[in-house]
Amino acid sequence: MSQRPGRSTAAAFAASTTISSAASTALLLGGLLSFAGPSQAQTPPAQPQSQSESPPQTCYKDEAGRIVTRRRPGYVEVPCPPKGSRNVQPGVGAPTGQPAQGGTATGTPGETVTAEVAPSVVSPVPRPAMQDFAQSVAVPDRWRIVDALGYPHNYFDPYNQNTLKADKPVFAGNWFFDLGLTSDTVYQIQNVVTPISSVSVANAGTNGVFAGTRQQVASQSAEADFTLYRGDTVFKPPDYQFKVSGVFNYNYLQTDNVGVVNIDPREGTNRSDHFTGLQAAFAEMRLREVSEKFDFDSIRVGIQPFSTDFRGFLFQDDQLGVRLFGTRNNNLYQYNIAYFRLIEKDTNSGLNDIGAPLRKDDVFVLNLFSQDNPVEGFTSQVTVVYNRDREGDQIHFNTDGFIVRPAQFGLERARDYDVVYLGYNGDGHFGTWNLTTSLYWALGTDREGTFVAQNERVNAQFFALELSHDFDWIRPRLSFLYGSGDRNPYGRTESGFDAIRDNPQFAGADSSYWIRQAVPLVGGGGVSIAGGNNILNNLRSSQDEGQSNFANPGITLAGLGVDLDLLTQLRLSINANSLFFVDPEIVAVARNQAFDQRYIGEDADISLIYRPLDTQNIVLRTSYAQLFTGGASEALFPKKNPGYFLFNLILTY
Repeated sequence: MSQRPGRSTAAAFAASTTISSAASTALLLGGLLSFAGPSQAQTPPAQPQSQSESPPQTCYKDEAGRIVTRRRPGYVEVPCPPKGSRNVQPGVGAPTGQPAQGGTATGTPGETVTAEVAPSVVSPVPRPAMQDFAQSVAVPDRWRIVDALGYPHNYFDPYNQNTLKADKPVFAGNWFFDLGLTSDTVYQIQNVVTPISSVSVANAGTNGVFAGTRQQVASQSAEADFTLYRGDTVFKPPDYQFKVSGVFNYNYLQTDNVGVVNIDPREGTNRSDHFTGLQAAFAEMRLREVSEKFDFDSIRVGIQPFSTDFRGFLFQDDQLGVRLFGTRNNNLYQYNIAYFRLIEKDTNSGLNDIGAPLRKDDVFVLNLFSQDNPVEGFTSQVTVVYNRDREGDQIHFNTDGFIVRPAQFGLERARDYDVVYLGYNGDGHFGTWNLTTSLYWALGTDREGTFVAQNERVNAQFFALELSHDFDWIRPRLSFLYGSGDRNPYGRTESGFDAIRDNPQFAGADSSYWIRQAVPLVGGGGVSIAGGNNILNNLRSSQDEGQSNFANPGITLAGLGVDLDLLTQLRLSINANSLFFVDPEIVAVARNQAFDQRYIGEDADISLIYRPLDTQNIVLRTSYAQLFTGGASEALFPKKNPGYFLFNLILTY
């Protein structure tokens, strides 16, 4: 057993009692030497290094810059430094001149570590110094990260990175710009009952009451929509929004008789016209957020789109107004408080004519939407709409020279009226059944009446329902609609329901003959039984420029339809509706003939809708509709089973 340096003689003797005599003699001599020179005993001579303890020739540097003798994956081979040298790499271990935390830098058994590195208490990886971090690169905003990733930017592609489609700000402060372009092409061939002009005829020798029914209509509209807004609109409305939308329209009409395209027979049987209208021009501001769920109050001022219900039964138009709107309880409730002053319309295009004076026709709206009421997935709405018309002192002729206010109907007197509509509307589903419903009750005063020179009360009702169910790619639909009629044209109450400015999306909509075409009440004045894009038999002079008329025969519609999604891009829609007058007495009075027929006929249509891109960017629609006339139609008009063909192409950017 070898003696450790500096150990005392007594301790050496006590260390063992089994050593040999030679070993004892050696221990005794060592003790005497220790006693004779105590200073030399405290500093023993250096021990010669064995061959096995010689320093290695090859070492390895790890990721932190430490030099060790054991090779591990990822370590770099380097020459071994001299024994005892300080090899502290920049930014690694303890600074020079300071003791390393945890004592001398040592490795695992059998491993020599020459660098003085402070081992971490938590992890063997040393804590990096400031100079170890790469220089940070500032990113101006999260939208430009897409630019840094190299995504392509194409102004003609609305689905990838595109500044024109509000994919990233155009100004500081999160201001975005959105450009919308739409082309709407319509071509129609239709049979419409047409009266002989009272002034002249197109062909010599023509006599009678009715002219030819064939008409061709072509219309091309181009819309440009510019929107500038500020704010992130993913979870909340914009802070500010400014929008301008202009539409240019060119239209062409070909008929078989004069006095149709214009009151002046010298204008002939054809007409081409063009017009540019301003359909939107408003400013919007978010007034406040009222909860952490981004519930808000906002205000919008200017020409803006608005609809009082889900299907456009009462009032759907782009009109000048002020609208306060917002949400509550995590968007469970939405409300609208709005006022509109109606803009005059261009006769042949139906666009807003901002060059004409505003009409004295005001609409006040208050409504409240409640989601998941009465069941989850169904939205209920209650609404109050007040229509105040003060055009009783006006005489208005349209662009083609025909008088529209007052209507050439009844006493042909100018009228004022105040009507309040109380309504309930619902849209959603009950389980697997889809339901849309609408109910209105109109109350008010009409001054003066249509057929009597006295003030009359207005008391009329409206109800509509559509029930459907989805069976994979098939959706059958059941439709029912009722608009009350005037029971007594000479009474003190007008009970025929009429809307303010409707645009119904119901029972086939504009694919239907009865909804799309303006069927005139020939011989009963310059009014239509049902106007274009209108479902009510309201006997108005014009749906766009005329006044509401509550002295009408009413309508009952019962229909069946089905939507067939043959492909993801292709839909086939079929509708068949039975039409009836509710109270035909007023038609008899207007036509001055005995008339008690209620059954108008069967309105059947078929439509094919094709979207080649699976989106709304390209929509191609063709449809054909025919009215299989019933007793009421045959008593009023000689033409049986009129038809209507429609081609429509919509391109959207």
